[in-house]
Amino acid sequence: MEASIFEFLNQDIANPIFDAVLPVYRDKLTWLPLYMLVTYLLWNRYGYRKTLYLLLCIGAVIAVADQLAASVIKPWVGRIRPCATESLAGEVRVLVGCGGKLSFPSNHATNHFAVATLLMLTFVRKWYWRLAWFAWALSISLAQVYVGKHFPGDILAGALLGTGIAILGFLLYRRLAGRWAIT
Repeated sequence: MEASIFEFLNQDIANPIFDAVLPVYRDKLTWLPLYMLVTYLLWNRYGYRKTLYLLLCIGAVIAVADQLAASVIKPWVGRIRPCATESLAGEVRVLVGCGGKLSFPSNHATNHFAVATLLMLTFVRKWYWRLAWFAWALSISLAQVYVGKHFPGDILAGALLGTGIAILGFLLYRRLAGRWAIT
């Protein structure tokens, strides 16, 4: 089933527009204006102290999630990226540099789902904005499959890992930040 989903996302829906847009879309630097806007909205609504505590929480959660995925789970599992898998050579459309050889879980999915989950638990109140943050994290994660860097299972594992770490981080944040927590 994973092979079919990978083939669909990496090959069957391939088109020149996605080929031009998705490599840029999945890049973390593309989203700097969004991060700056969210920081401004937080500061404008909650002031500098509450904003600072939430930003520290987000930074800590991303650091933990990223390092756990990259330094612990990836070496332990040892799954090779589609773009680095010799048995798939010629079958995988690779639109960006392959990077490291290890694939499971996706750090992009882990980090983006961690941010989205934290924002959904704190700042984002309306259901449609929560859905938008989930769709944002999912679309960036699926773009990783489109460009040939990850298998769908890597994305699912990263999404679950990022969400879980964000929930634990939120509980700790609420306890430590006390009245300065945005909840």
